[in-house]
Amino acid sequence: MNSLRNSVQLIGRLGANPEVKTFDNKSKVAKFSLATSDVYFTQKGEKVEETQWHNIVVWNGLATVCEKYLSKGQEVAIEGKIMHRSYTDKENKTRYITEIVVNELVMLEARKAG
Repeated sequence: MNSLRNSVQLIGRLGANPEVKTFDNKSKVAKFSLATSDVYFTQKGEKVEETQWHNIVVWNGLATVCEKYLSKGQEVAIEGKIMHRSYTDKENKTRYITEIVVNELVMLEARKAG
């Protein structure tokens, strides 16, 4: 059961092309948003679709895979853990962010042309 602690699995579509940054020590990070959607029907039979957006962070070798092979709209499956962090913005206000740090990634469809 220890492997279930702080474990997240999502299937969704990229909201934008991954943003990739390489650091001086040669480590690399890729960031992108991932949309997941749920569909349900109300008691009146009306179809409702709800979309959630997730901040995704991928490091090093998998970041290189993201850089080369992922693009906006592509469907992927990810497994990772939820991380919360805070930072101070340019107006000196503390901001809080929740991210999914990826351990595994599977491309569910080929990269879209263009």
